[in-house]
Amino acid sequence: MTNLISSSFKAAKKEKRPALLTYTVAGDSTKKISQNILKSISNFVDICELGFPHNTPIADGGQIQTSAYRAINNGIKINDVFKIVKKYKKNKAAKPIILMGYYNMIYQLGENNFLNKCKRSKVDGIIVVDLPWPENKKFSKKCKKNDICFVQLISPTTSYSRAKQIIKDSHDMIYYISMLSTTGGKLKLSTKEILSNYEKIKKINKNKHCVIGFGITKKSIGKLKSADGLVVGSAICKEITKSLSKRQNPVTNVSKSVIELKKLIS
Repeated sequence: MTNLISSSFKAAKKEKRPALLTYTVAGDSTKKISQNILKSISNFVDICELGFPHNTPIADGGQIQTSAYRAINNGIKINDVFKIVKKYKKNKAAKPIILMGYYNMIYQLGENNFLNKCKRSKVDGIIVVDLPWPENKKFSKKCKKNDICFVQLISPTTSYSRAKQIIKDSHDMIYYISMLSTTGGKLKLSTKEILSNYEKIKKINKNKHCVIGFGITKKSIGKLKSADGLVVGSAICKEITKSLSKRQNPVTNVSKSVIELKKLIS
């Protein structure tokens, strides 16, 4: 499967650094601002994760929930998310987009209809938080047929034998959850412990690109740069909230924050 996601990891590896992945909620705080943030950070990130705003998120911490509620209150709908992606992908500097959300939205649209919308808007990958292996096997195969990377999740409590099966069935990218928490929680493990757990997963298949997410901030990102990729989400959503409360431009402030993150891992 030829995928822009794999190319992004390879390009970052050539520069001897991890890939930088950012997460924002689609439509936060408006469709235009969301669009402009993606466009503005494109020169500094390797992959953009874009979340579907959801009113009952099971894995998202306070910062991402706040972003999601803002987007929902501003009237963002599922089709708006695809419009944001489609418009963004017309930019020359556009990076791969991974949509992140919950299965009930896919179920409501219908899997085939959802994937057709992904194809038309040039989505590169999908993370479905509440569709674990092996329940995701059929949907994962459908994604592969559509040249869309289905990203499997592995946590610190995933047994070694289960991790081997998940990685065997995974596409090019795996998402390692650093700790048992919602997104944006304070790191409960030291960065050394996180990397030690990560390396056990990475050794199962060194050819698969494995990223670390949950709780990554400017303080911790530099200590985790031996990973294939690092995901920063809550810290960016927090920056948007702070900018809006101070009546500052969230596009400018998020861009500055992303530039700092890139420097810390380069």
